[in-house]
Amino acid sequence: MRSALDEFQRLPPIEPREMIGLWTGRSIPSDHPFDGVLENLGWFGKRFTPELRADALLFRFGERKLIPIDPARIPLRLALRIHKVGKTRAARKLFSYLQRKLRAKGPVASLKTMSFQGVASAAMIYDDQPIIDHFRRMDDRKIIGAMTIQGDDRIYFFKLERVDEP
Repeated sequence: MRSALDEFQRLPPIEPREMIGLWTGRSIPSDHPFDGVLENLGWFGKRFTPELRADALLFRFGERKLIPIDPARIPLRLALRIHKVGKTRAARKLFSYLQRKLRAKGPVASLKTMSFQGVASAAMIYDDQPIIDHFRRMDDRKIIGAMTIQGDDRIYFFKLERVDEP
C-alpha cells in the first residue's frame, strides 16, 4: 500500500482559482497526531472565496449550520502534545461549547501558488499560525491536502470533496 505522501506526490497540481467554493473534508490516516481529531470535534471542511481567502476550519454546529473557527485561538503546540485528548467524547462536548467563542470574524487564510515537493500548486497559508496546506488534484471534485507546520516534520493529510453551497 502506498503511503499518503507517495499518493500525494503522484497527483497533478491544482490552481487556486479552481478551489473557490465549499469543500467537505476528512483525515487520511498517516500516523499524524491529528488523525481523527478534527472529525471527532465536528470538522466539516473548508470554504474558499473568489478573493482567494479561506475559512480554513469550518465546523458543524447543530444539524445545518457551519461555523468558521479562528485557528489563531487554538494553542497549536499544546494541541500536538495532547492530541489523544482530542479524540475523546469530553473533548467533543467541550469544543461544541467553545465554538462560539472560537468563531472567526472573517476568512483566516489566503490561497496562492507555492512549490512543495518540487511541484507548484495551490496552497493555503494561515494568517496567524505557522501552517501551510498544500493541495493536489484527485479529480474535478476531489483534492488531497498536506498540512505542514513550521518546525514539525510530520505531515497531516486530508481529502476534500467539493459540495454544493446550501
